Amino acid sequence: MSEETESKKPAAAKKEKPPAVEDKPFPEFIEQDYIPALREALTNEGLEGLELKFAKEKLPASLGTSETCWQVIGQWKGGKRFNVYFPNEDIKAQKLFTCTNGSQPSTIESFLGDERRINLGLLVFGVVQRLNAQKWLNRN
Repeated sequence: MSEETESKKPAAAKKEKPPAVEDKPFPEFIEQDYIPALREALTNEGLEGLELKFAKEKLPASLGTSETCWQVIGQWKGGKRFNVYFPNEDIKAQKLFTCTNGSQPSTIESFLGDERRINLGLLVFGVVQRLNAQKWLNRN
């Protein structure tokens, strides 16, 4: 083979990276990835009897709207509950958070609004961090 022929060999094909779990359709990502990861993290933090569900429900009346949006709702013994709201069915868009230890939810707060890159780990960490701030986790 001549040098010219050797230099014209095609470059090896690059391996394509598998798509990130966050690129899945919104409901699929929440049900298949986020809820199991959140359950595992909160169980590891000592929460017992944790129930997590994903549902499209009305936003709190304090927002002055009767619209519905997708929510991840967590509750466990003692009536403690939190909600992560996804008004736009997109983990990269606006997200809201509330928690309650009774019947009235806390103030609705922006959730991970300053983060540039939202991923599964950050979504899980954000909830753990918020619940830890409430002193609801065993490590407090």
